[in-house]
Amino acid sequence: MLALATLFLGMFVIGSTELLVVGVLDLIATDLGVSIPAAGSLVTAYALGLAIGGPILTAATIRANKRSLLVGALALFLLGNLVAVLTDSYGLFLVARTLIGAIQGLFIAAAFAAATAIVPPERAGRAMAVVISGTAVSGAVGVPLGTLAGQALGWRGTFMAAAVLAAVALVATLALVPSVPSTGEGAAGQARYAFAPRVLAVLGVTVLIFASVYAALTYIVPFLQTVTGISGGLISVFLFAYCGAAAVGSFGGGRFADLDAGRALTMGTIGLAASLLALYLVGAVAVLVALALLAVGGFAMGMAPSMQYRAITLAGPGGALAQSLPASAANAGIALGSFAGGVAVGAFTVSAAVTAGLVIAVIAIPAAWATSFLKPVPAPCAA
Repeated sequence: MLALATLFLGMFVIGSTELLVVGVLDLIATDLGVSIPAAGSLVTAYALGLAIGGPILTAATIRANKRSLLVGALALFLLGNLVAVLTDSYGLFLVARTLIGAIQGLFIAAAFAAATAIVPPERAGRAMAVVISGTAVSGAVGVPLGTLAGQALGWRGTFMAAAVLAAVALVATLALVPSVPSTGEGAAGQARYAFAPRVLAVLGVTVLIFASVYAALTYIVPFLQTVTGISGGLISVFLFAYCGAAAVGSFGGGRFADLDAGRALTMGTIGLAASLLALYLVGAVAVLVALALLAVGGFAMGMAPSMQYRAITLAGPGGALAQSLPASAANAGIALGSFAGGVAVGAFTVSAAVTAGLVIAVIAIPAAWATSFLKPVPAPCAA
């Protein structure tokens, strides 16, 4: 369906820009006259904007038509990137990145609402998977291409290209995405359902899953260099293996979400833990490391549609507000995982980052199993 393809495109464009800074970090630091760590704060600012600002914007616009929100978010996203292209101020760039992150959180929630509204209920998980796979494919394709563009066009040229793609997605959204009126109560009425303990439990599992992945993934390059013994351009092949598997997993995981999302999370966390254990055990064998990274990417992102599906369905009448919460939980997990991996590496060796990820994944297994028994909140009876 063209509408779902358009939502995929929007997620791809916005997802690519989220990590675009990583590939041109040195260029930004030199051009703006700041240190590499300061330039790296642009990534942190974006993640915080998404994790905190996304739910706030979603709550503030809960009654708006979702198509209008998608159009507005893409227009603001485009303007934010133009600010990044034109400014010489690091401070203004930092503010722009924070606001763009919040806008992405709003776009994600509206995209999920629109996707599930235009398909039959029994295909909701697969519709969510299409939206999620836009972000996963951006990691596999968009970020590497953006990095290459940065070397050829400079970092400003790369952000200008992102703005142009956002304009294309904006026009496509206007032409192909149907009107999706808001349903349900306002934000205040939905909050008690969206933040109910059963929803928070699934969000906690989401935090653990992403923390386990990023404890290892944040330090995967030094792991490949020192443990596996590879360097140079070959490292990109291993990273592409992970990203490619993540993209395929995010799309294919929708069917498992439709069948039984709770069970999918339980089995997925078991698979993720086994994959991280394999990565640790076969770290010195390049071919087996590539296979382990394929498994990590496939299991991790294969669970993403189920995380989204469970959070929304368990929220019941608060599902519209809950749309943006899994993305916030995922970003919190990324921050936690990166921190845990860094502590492990600092205390031991680079292999300890994988061990840290494995420990968190093992903790996630019983947590995911426990949440599989949770049932949706019943809708209140009409007076």
